Amino acid sequence: MKIAVASGKGGTGKTTVAVNLAHIFAENGSRVEYCDCDVEAPNGHVFLKPSQVQKENVYVPIPEVDADKCDGCKLCADICEFSAIIVIKGNVVTYPELCHGCGGCTLVCPQKAITEVNRPIGEMETGQSGPIRFISGKLTIGEATAVPLIRQVKQKLSTDTVISIVDAPPGTSCPVIEAVRGMDYVVLVTEPTPFGLNDLILAVETMQALQLPFGVIINRDGVGDDAVETYCREQGIEILLRIPFSRQVAEAYSRGGVLVEQLPDLHDLFGKLAARLLELEPVA
Repeated sequence: MKIAVASGKGGTGKTTVAVNLAHIFAENGSRVEYCDCDVEAPNGHVFLKPSQVQKENVYVPIPEVDADKCDGCKLCADICEFSAIIVIKGNVVTYPELCHGCGGCTLVCPQKAITEVNRPIGEMETGQSGPIRFISGKLTIGEATAVPLIRQVKQKLSTDTVISIVDAPPGTSCPVIEAVRGMDYVVLVTEPTPFGLNDLILAVETMQALQLPFGVIINRDGVGDDAVETYCREQGIEILLRIPFSRQVAEAYSRGGVLVEQLPDLHDLFGKLAARLLELEPVA
């Protein structure tokens, strides 16, 4: 089962949920992998502390044009959705930082004037955190888009029968869509505040547009108001878990600890969450 943990905004506790959920599944005997796709600010390693870490550079293929062969037909520019390659007065201009590496321009060039060269965009780490397989990506500072890196990080996910927890970026833009694509279920983490509700609505609309099943976790329950609860009830959205606002939770989080190891009450709550998610697993 592939489960994405996402949020409409940063700071809701998305990574906390993803890490603790992975830990509970592993404790219960499941084969588990945690995949940090929040590649602009990955921090799952702070909690899981993986060992045997192996790093590799990640590249995206970008077009290189042979001006002697090019006749300025513009087919390459027409197929590029991201304006990474354009033609001005018969001359081809490329913008490598905008390229998603799809290879379309190379395929449509009738003169075979375009070849692909690799450009580094970040790095990927794989390792082991106890029984949990650890995967993470880190985007190079200044890169315009995280999508190609997220796509390659997800390719490291196992095809075997395992529980895959994908820690998605915050928000509702292209990196999030790439991270949740192909998931069996999406857990949306929010907080009971006006900002939390506003961004939860955006996240819900995104999951509905993608036709992905989802449920909600309310973090820091007990602060703010009940608007998130009311919204979920009116929309028929299942609230999977309420994580109480408490000093003990904040202290454990600040130490970079796994909450379910330190707080018995949260251990029980995440255990029930894991059981509920397994009930939602699609039948093959």
